[in-house]
Amino acid sequence: MIENAATSLAVEIVKAPIGSVGDIETAIAMVAREAGAGLMFLPDVFMYAHRQLVVDLAARFELPAVYPIRAFATAGGLITYSVDSEDLNRRAAAYVDRILRGEKPANLPVRTPSKFEMTINLKTAKALDLTVPPALLATADEVIE
Repeated sequence: MIENAATSLAVEIVKAPIGSVGDIETAIAMVAREAGAGLMFLPDVFMYAHRQLVVDLAARFELPAVYPIRAFATAGGLITYSVDSEDLNRRAAAYVDRILRGEKPANLPVRTPSKFEMTINLKTAKALDLTVPPALLATADEVIE
């Protein structure tokens, strides 16, 4: 899915698997060598645990980045776009209720997330000398100033 979007936008994806803390700086520095580069992080427990380092390195290398969890924006990240975790928790509670009432988990329908949230950190945008379009700001669920 990401590859299809990149192709349609004429954007090159460079994958940088990260397995250790040391790999984080190496990968971000590699991306920073490319003119007009940016970062996009997929949901990952390891990256979440090291989110402050990730955000700090993106800032140091002056790279715009999109993150998968709101906590990255509150740590100083530029933009987060993620599933609405409160909505997921509500939906999970309904599933737990159905299971506790005797339904078999295998009989429950598989649902994909339907609500998403976007957070934009304007302080970070200013530090990167980026102007966030008003239309994008208007669609954001939260703007950090």
